[in-house]
Amino acid sequence: MNGRFPIAMHIMTLLCAADDYLSSDYMAGSINVNPVLVRKELSNLIKHQLIISREGKNGGYTLGKPATYISLASIYKAVKQGNILGQAKNQPNPACPIGKQINDHLKSLDNEIEQAMLNKLGTTNLAEFCKKFD
Repeated sequence: MNGRFPIAMHIMTLLCAADDYLSSDYMAGSINVNPVLVRKELSNLIKHQLIISREGKNGGYTLGKPATYISLASIYKAVKQGNILGQAKNQPNPACPIGKQINDHLKSLDNEIEQAMLNKLGTTNLAEFCKKFD
């Protein structure tokens, strides 16, 4: 797991709760991180069509579609980076009966865990999640 999902969820929840466009500086203040990190994630969320931006004095960011149409799984997929269980940096010894198979079995396990997580995240949309903060 990486730190991008919590930041993306914080951004998306702020945008869900907002009545108007929000600035990256405002969001960075809420998340308590550097605005550059927030802008990087905003750019990624735009690329995945989850949010939109507007230039100018009254510009900023807002959701790209109604929150009821944004599943938590779609947010996760937008920021996913690699395996949930991690990945070894080294290649195991192919002559070892365990070593020659371990990565395949770990990859299979990782896929099963990720699918279970996506199934769970897919049952909740952003609007439902946002209601937790009322």
